[in-house]
Amino acid sequence: MTWELFLEILLDSLKDSVLVFAFVFLFHVILSFIENPVSNFLVKRKTLSPIFGSIFGLIPQCGTSVVAADLYIKKYISLGTIIAVFLSCSDEALLSLLAAWNEKTLMIFPLIGLKLVTGIAVGMLIDLIARHQKVEEVDHIDEEEECHTHHHENTPAHAHLIHPLLHALKIFIYVFIINLALGTLIGFIGKDNFANFMISNRYLTPLFAAVVGLIPNCASSLLIAELFLSNTLSFGALFAGLLVNSGLGMMVLLKEHKNIKQTLLILGICFFVAVSLGYLTCLVVGF
Repeated sequence: MTWELFLEILLDSLKDSVLVFAFVFLFHVILSFIENPVSNFLVKRKTLSPIFGSIFGLIPQCGTSVVAADLYIKKYISLGTIIAVFLSCSDEALLSLLAAWNEKTLMIFPLIGLKLVTGIAVGMLIDLIARHQKVEEVDHIDEEEECHTHHHENTPAHAHLIHPLLHALKIFIYVFIINLALGTLIGFIGKDNFANFMISNRYLTPLFAAVVGLIPNCASSLLIAELFLSNTLSFGALFAGLLVNSGLGMMVLLKEHKNIKQTLLILGICFFVAVSLGYLTCLVVGF
């Protein structure tokens, strides 16, 4: 890998991290003023929250999954909702497909539709199972959380900026380190090597694309989109790779969420759904 490529990766990592910082900061500033009504809205409409989550996840920005992870850690959204967000996320792959603007660009519409429906269906199913088994308790806000939200109503104006700023800076540093490390790894391996490997193992491409999609970095979603545009990946493999690609949200969960088993469960469900539906799609439209 040349120094020019490393500098490009460094600048791309910085740009992506700044965008995540801005998105997370702005979202949490707004949330700090409306946290109580938002939490009540989500709790009262918990059966429909995977629908809202799946739609929110379609926003082509790394920060969406990070914000969703934050909300899940605070217990504002359900297990099914966070899974719905992760399954519908595509990071910047959608923008890459739109920028190409060729015959393959039209595939963005069935891709968005399938990811939206998958996120809603899987999310609602998970919530249904979770409520039946009483795995999670999102029916009410406990006393500690009520005190927390009530505290926000009496928070000085400057605190509405300080707390979101500190949180966003913490996320920025973490995201930048992950982006730079994984971007360097992908750059070291090389896109051509990825492409040659996929071509020589076409019937395993949905599985391999899903594995690449697990890489918590915007570069992985862009790589999957570029391989699809170059006819290296089929639509089914593209679908599998982008279904499991939840950007940096999964890394935030792994780092911040205390229940590691639940985080691994979320990861496992997303990966299983992505590989299964990826192969099913390939059986219908071809490898």
